[in-house]
Amino acid sequence: MTALVTGPVTGSPRPTLNRRRWPVWWALPAVVALLTGLFSLALAGAALDDADIDARTGHATAQVLAVTSMRTLVQFATPDGKVHRPDAGLAYPSGLQVGQLVRVEYDRSDPTGHLRVAGRTWVQGVAPASVTLTALWTLAAPVSWWLRRRQGHAR
Repeated sequence: MTALVTGPVTGSPRPTLNRRRWPVWWALPAVVALLTGLFSLALAGAALDDADIDARTGHATAQVLAVTSMRTLVQFATPDGKVHRPDAGLAYPSGLQVGQLVRVEYDRSDPTGHLRVAGRTWVQGVAPASVTLTALWTLAAPVSWWLRRRQGHAR
């Protein structure tokens, strides 16, 4: 007579790997935490640049030469007659168009290093950064919680 075994047979070795499963649920919050740090550093850098401009403020009228997704290039003349075209472009350039004349503020000790549209500061970047980070954390928290629960039940 033959017996039908429907479950795992006791006493027989199961083919298992000696590798431990890595918890992957932490990867998503780690990436979002990294992005949070990068956003914070970007805002801190913008605040430091603005502090340099505020310490030695020069004023000029600049002409917008090019507008790309990465930067807005301008040209302006300082009171000593030198014409400057900063390679890094203009800080806080939203809403500018090629050919437009715009008032700028710059650091008199380094006119091509620190330059911004007059009246605009790093504070204008806080709202978009906050909205982006809030959305990221709002999405990442439940997904990582779900992954953690799912991985915990898989053992």
